[in-house]
Amino acid sequence: MFNLIRRTVTGAFIVIFVLGGLWLHPISFFIVGAVMIAGTQHEYYIMVRDTGTRPQLVTGIITGFLLYFTSTMVAVGWFPRQAFLALIPVLAIVMVIELFRKVEKPFDSLAHTFFSILYTAVPFSMFPFSAFNREGMEPIIQMNGIEFSPGILIGFFLLLWTNDTGAYLVGSSLGRHRLMERISPKKSWEGFFGGMVLTLLVARLFSGWLGVADTAGWMFIAVIISIAGTLGDLIESMLKRSLGFKDSGTIMPGHGGFLDRFDSVVVAFPLVYLYIAIFV
Repeated sequence: MFNLIRRTVTGAFIVIFVLGGLWLHPISFFIVGAVMIAGTQHEYYIMVRDTGTRPQLVTGIITGFLLYFTSTMVAVGWFPRQAFLALIPVLAIVMVIELFRKVEKPFDSLAHTFFSILYTAVPFSMFPFSAFNREGMEPIIQMNGIEFSPGILIGFFLLLWTNDTGAYLVGSSLGRHRLMERISPKKSWEGFFGGMVLTLLVARLFSGWLGVADTAGWMFIAVIISIAGTLGDLIESMLKRSLGFKDSGTIMPGHGGFLDRFDSVVVAFPLVYLYIAIFV
């Protein structure tokens, strides 16, 4: 009972922090994304360090933040798109730093340093392009001179968490056929389809309120989230198994760490954003 209460309280805090922060104001939106990047990268580097490899934790997180900051400035319209070119010397500096660290396997260190940026910082750096200079759902507090709508991300997280909830409820009660037992013994096909059905229903119900896309568009997004979100969860489970960890962290009691909570995002959101950018 205590674990259930702890998990429920933590889950409520996560929902308030994420949805409230994304919806409240453009600055709180920026802060939520920055916390997600720093948290997921930090956990990745700590897990890798425990295997004996020493990635560049500080410079890796700084590089991830610079990518997110640049993406925000470009999305707002304050920086030109050419500003991304400024990250080229940053990446070169990371490689040069490795020359002076005297670690046993420098290219293992570089590989993990850069992979964390690709795995978490790049997907989260797409957040600003989904919200700034877009019309639709308005923030709770407006910011003068900035066009901003968090509707895409609000809808994304609502559907993502709906899928997780549906998969858990159906899988725990009816799950018989394992989805990928080698990676995640508890996931089942019944849970997967249960989560998808519930997500489709919620997408249909809230599509008019969320805007951006029509009902058919949001239902297609729901399918993307169900499939890609599950794959993202499995990929993170594969990562933890390969590194010898059960949870990526302990900062969220009952839920593990940042990677445990946002593993689905890093695969699902880039695909959702790609769909919106092309078809909406």
